[in-house]
Amino acid sequence: MTVTEGTQRRHQVLESGARTYARSLPVVPVRARGLTVEAADGRRYLDCLSGAGTLPLGHNHPVVLEAVRGVLDSGAPLDVLGVATPVEDAFVAELIGTLPTGLARHARVEFCGPAAQDAVDAALRLVRTATGRSGILAFTGARHGTTPDTAHPAGPPRPAATADTVRLPYPQDYRCPFGIGGPRGAELAARWTESLLDDPLSGLPRPAGMIVEAVQGEGGVLPAPDGWLRRMRHITADRSLPLIADETHTGVGRTGAFWAVQHSGVTPDVMVLSEAVGGSLPLSAVVYHDDLADGTPADRTPGPRGNQLAMAAGAATLAYVRENGLAERAAALGARMLDRLRSLTGALPCVGEVRGAGADDRGGAGAGRGAGGRGAATCGAAAMRCRAAAPAPVARAVAVTRCRAPGRTPTGVRRARWAPSPPRRPVRRPRWRRRPRCARCPRPGPRPPNSPPPCSGSACDAGSSWGWAGGTAVSYACCRH
Repeated sequence: MTVTEGTQRRHQVLESGARTYARSLPVVPVRARGLTVEAADGRRYLDCLSGAGTLPLGHNHPVVLEAVRGVLDSGAPLDVLGVATPVEDAFVAELIGTLPTGLARHARVEFCGPAAQDAVDAALRLVRTATGRSGILAFTGARHGTTPDTAHPAGPPRPAATADTVRLPYPQDYRCPFGIGGPRGAELAARWTESLLDDPLSGLPRPAGMIVEAVQGEGGVLPAPDGWLRRMRHITADRSLPLIADETHTGVGRTGAFWAVQHSGVTPDVMVLSEAVGGSLPLSAVVYHDDLADGTPADRTPGPRGNQLAMAAGAATLAYVRENGLAERAAALGARMLDRLRSLTGALPCVGEVRGAGADDRGGAGAGRGAGGRGAATCGAAAMRCRAAAPAPVARAVAVTRCRAPGRTPTGVRRARWAPSPPRRPVRRPRWRRRPRCARCPRPGPRPPNSPPPCSGSACDAGSSWGWAGGTAVSYACCRH
């Protein structure tokens, strides 16, 4: 038994059923550098997943390794439960220097548990405490976490998670909730939100705030229209509702700007930061406007909140991305990929849409990592949506596509198999014979059994026919007379 087989077998037996990538990726990585991963069997792979967004500079970047070694060699404590340290001070200073100007001047930072959903929980708790209300406005297709407060807003209803959550339509062109797309679809989505908030008969209590992704990641790499996002900012500001921007999937230069909300010039009241902000180590934080702080001590955020290694790696990553203009590089790479992919749409009728923002592929914009993305149909800067009825068989490929049969509405996610698909057996259809429907038809002939008597009308629709299979009339229709 090889090292790979033994490791995978123990992993299968000992790990829980919550395994995800391990089910479809039979790889046991042992070394990694940049975008290259070496497995235990000696094979080398190009990592187009990038830790699901946690590696903005790729694997083991020298800047990150140097920052981590500096903390380890200094003898500093590795976790201090939120007590102020020089490492935390350096991270906060670097982070505030990258924020939108309107928020940076009044920003406060709260460190949370290591997961992104911990930061979302803290943000929701913050706006609920500040406003004294409990309702939250979210959008279809978004995913902000899996805890009771952050469960998938577009997923199956959970009583504990969705009782105070109202889902609003998220504008898009390919699957527009109003069936029109474009600026008109975004305008209708904004009007829907306004009507829901202003109509006293809508049944919606005044919410505590709104949470939105400038580019939906799990929803299918959906960039929000800039005008629509600015409209959401005006709607929430006019009604004194805090706006929460979830930058978990989009922060640290991945969309062509340091933060995705900067594309539209929007300044949110709260920003949720995770994944890339830790520079490859688990870290999450909430940045919010000081108007939401009432001066009383906030509830304690559960979980470890003082990971010094993650803060050192995060500070080094933020500085490297800012100093080397990697957000601008991501914008250039994304525009190039979008142009190349759109040039293929004419030759590939299976492509339904090409969309994206920067090099956003749940990865990063860092030097030395690929722009490749989620699979054959979602690649780095862009998401190609396939609508072919019978694509070619795919062997040993991890691809996620959204397909639809001709003339049917696009359906959910289909995952490619590891082995070539067997050829489909042709469907045998019964042969149909043309038969007259009344005595006045130009081609008289015997009528099928159990058929209606000849029509007595003066004319008949001789252009249509009815079916006959196996000696039995399976369908018929008399003429219009």
